[in-house]
Amino acid sequence: MIIGGGIAGLATAFSLVEQAARSQPALSCTVLEASSRCGGKILTHRVGDLVIDAGPDSFLSQKPAGLELCEKLGLADQVINTNETPKKASVFFRGRLHELPEGFVTFSPSQLGPFLRSGLLTWGGLARMGLDVIIPASRADDESLASFFRRRFGNQAFERVIEPLMAGIYAGDAEEMSVHATFPRFVEIERQYGSIIRGMAATRRSEHNRRVPRGSGRTMFVSLKDGLDVLVDALTKRLQQHGAKIRTNAVVTSLRVRSHQLGRWMFDLSLADGSALSAEAVVLATPAFVSADLVRPLSPMAAGLLEQIPYASTATISLAYETNEVNPRVEGFGFVVPRVEKRPLIAATWTSLKWPHRAPTGQLLVRAYAGGVGREEILKLDDQALIQRVMQELGAVGGLQGPPRFTEVNRWDRAMPQYRLGHIRRLQGIEQALDRFPGLVLTGAAYRGIGIPDCISEGKVAAARVLRHLASSA
Repeated sequence: MIIGGGIAGLATAFSLVEQAARSQPALSCTVLEASSRCGGKILTHRVGDLVIDAGPDSFLSQKPAGLELCEKLGLADQVINTNETPKKASVFFRGRLHELPEGFVTFSPSQLGPFLRSGLLTWGGLARMGLDVIIPASRADDESLASFFRRRFGNQAFERVIEPLMAGIYAGDAEEMSVHATFPRFVEIERQYGSIIRGMAATRRSEHNRRVPRGSGRTMFVSLKDGLDVLVDALTKRLQQHGAKIRTNAVVTSLRVRSHQLGRWMFDLSLADGSALSAEAVVLATPAFVSADLVRPLSPMAAGLLEQIPYASTATISLAYETNEVNPRVEGFGFVVPRVEKRPLIAATWTSLKWPHRAPTGQLLVRAYAGGVGREEILKLDDQALIQRVMQELGAVGGLQGPPRFTEVNRWDRAMPQYRLGHIRRLQGIEQALDRFPGLVLTGAAYRGIGIPDCISEGKVAAARVLRHLASSA
């Protein structure tokens, strides 16, 4: 039984039926989704020739789980790269857009020209960033994102570039978030090489020498031609073909356990419609605060730790403009806004410039990203006022003028889990508190990665745990 029909729950179900087809053909799998549709935050709206992803609009190609799942589902021909363009992302700083140098993404010390031309860092800021090669590594058990990147690259690089990039991913406050939980690769590189710049350079050399394919010709981020909910549709269709049951509008109100054999538990679920279900194994692919309520009768300690994983609320605001009204400053893929600028937007994407097939000829589709930790005030506005505020920001930052021909607001209340300091210890505590119930597994964005490939990978892990449990108790 899988509670939660978002991408993590669906990926868990897919991995279960896929593995069970080889080893346990008698396995019965049911997905219970509380809302009227599966997919969670993956939601695509099609309005005329506009393709609008209301939640995430892409996933990382360098994490293979997303592309592998698309291949298995027959969606390889749907996968699209970002458009070719000489300019990529920008940073809005001190009243204008600065092109984000490639070196900030790759930490390549050989690309000084783009750093200097961007105007984002002073000579002193660049020199401080270069000190990464001599600053000793830390052995701290945990450290905030802000502390880690300030220590390695200095305050300028952190505040003007790194922080807005991180906020665009997590909608969080870097002063509170754990680098060990959010970007463990950087921690590993620091410990192995003593420097992020040296470590990234060594990694690139190693990949070049081994001729490692990076996403099989894919750009760093990829999407699906007709919108990301194509992935959800394909998953649900394949699950049903394999005999899995998917129930929407199925709200689980309580979870209980009973011992039906020495050392084995049966899980009993009560639903809001008055029905009841039982299962030998249950996967909770629900937000941490929902999982907390469900596991409280089993383990108050686990519930308390789950409640310590906070969530941020955000909104995506999509607008379509006539291209003849678009300022020449609108180029590349979009921009991020540093927190120190004290503006209401986290970021904005020139969606139809970044992706093909998103808007008809003659229109520019824009997607603004608002809210997040410390920036929630704008979310108190009603939809119309929120649209007006975003239009003002797009006018100030990107020079967009005139009324858009289409607008849409999508609000995501408590949708972004925050991996705050101590997150890994909390996860260890949750696992220990639930250890006596091996048939109960937690998965999803709240734990070890918020991206689509992360959730797919964690779904595989959850499925493997379920199958091991069922095999051991057979």
